[in-house]
Amino acid sequence: MILNSFKLFRTICRSRLTESGVELRLREMGKKLGVEKVHPHKFRRTMVTRAIEKGMPIEQVQKILGHEQIDTTLRYAMVNQNNVKLSHRKYIS
Repeated sequence: MILNSFKLFRTICRSRLTESGVELRLREMGKKLGVEKVHPHKFRRTMVTRAIEKGMPIEQVQKILGHEQIDTTLRYAMVNQNNVKLSHRKYIS
């Protein structure tokens, strides 16, 4: 797969940065910016939540994330209370 060979995060020597290296650097940047608990999964969770909010079918999100079980994908999605209220008014009220 092409995505597996893509290096999003690289070291100065242009080699692939390890997962722990990415986490460490994100944590350091977060501290400098005054943001607590910064980690790669926060970005992943945000992407999933936004995709679902914009109407992307959960099955497509599941495929992008590479999850075998849809339940795993659903755990990533954060529920926006405003969207719950709007949906309630639209479908139930």
